[in-house]
Amino acid sequence: MSKPVAALVQALSRVLLGKEGQIKLALACLLAKGHLLVEDLPGMGKTTLAHALARVLGLEYQRIQFTSDLLPADILGTSIFNQNSSEFEFRPGPVFTQVLLADEINRATPKTQSALLEAMEERQITIDGHSHPLPSPFFVIATQNPTTQMGTYPLPESQLDRFLMRISLGYPDPAVERKLLQGFNPREDMSSLPRATDAAGLAQLQQQVSAVFVSDALLDYVQRILAFSRQTNQFSIGLSPRAGMALVQCARAYALVNGREHVIPEDVQAILPAVAEHRLAGARDITGHEGQRLVDRVLKQVDVIAGR
Repeated sequence: MSKPVAALVQALSRVLLGKEGQIKLALACLLAKGHLLVEDLPGMGKTTLAHALARVLGLEYQRIQFTSDLLPADILGTSIFNQNSSEFEFRPGPVFTQVLLADEINRATPKTQSALLEAMEERQITIDGHSHPLPSPFFVIATQNPTTQMGTYPLPESQLDRFLMRISLGYPDPAVERKLLQGFNPREDMSSLPRATDAAGLAQLQQQVSAVFVSDALLDYVQRILAFSRQTNQFSIGLSPRAGMALVQCARAYALVNGREHVIPEDVQAILPAVAEHRLAGARDITGHEGQRLVDRVLKQVDVIAGR
């Protein structure tokens, strides 16, 4: 693990106790220039992860609480008439930041959810026919509650696909939970988190991702995964070419996070659940949450070595 990445993992581990695996996945998503969706119950540390990432990276941070009455203009901004100049002036919304926390994104209506699509894909927004570029880097961390909870609107497949990864933090282990019960408050420790890098340092790490070597044998393995998801009758939605590119890019980033200059099959297997679960659907899946079982099937049935 390189010194900058090790410093990032160490700093984040101070407030996200016992979650090194999820921290590495979140960093890999960021280094791969993607956006992250965190699905979990309330109170699991989703907001803490977003705030801590922004702090250790030294990036601008904004949080939007998504509710059923939130409007697209509340996110993107709006044009206001200036009586002195007799012209409309654009007032930017909170989306104009480097790290945006879209908190409980699936509590907003589909119209408001879709307001983020152009921003996430094109790194710009269009208001009244005028395009406005977003800051660089631009990283969206969205959280969502399980769709079984009241007041949620499921994200459509087109919007789910904008997220490079979907992860879950899960319950803490007993030792960590005991520390929380004894009075440790991650948010109180947030102000003392050291800055491990800055925007320029992050840009250098992101450039290094593309230099991580991927062998032809590794690409063959990824293609067998893609083909398996498309050809079997167990899947109603297979992995798209964009999902395949996401797998390779995330595997590169994950290898870099773990201090390697080349990708190994274990990198693909480690990031496959986060990259593929929200993109897969089973033939009889009506909940959109059968992805974990399908990814397990892929990992068991697709051989690392062809013809084995």
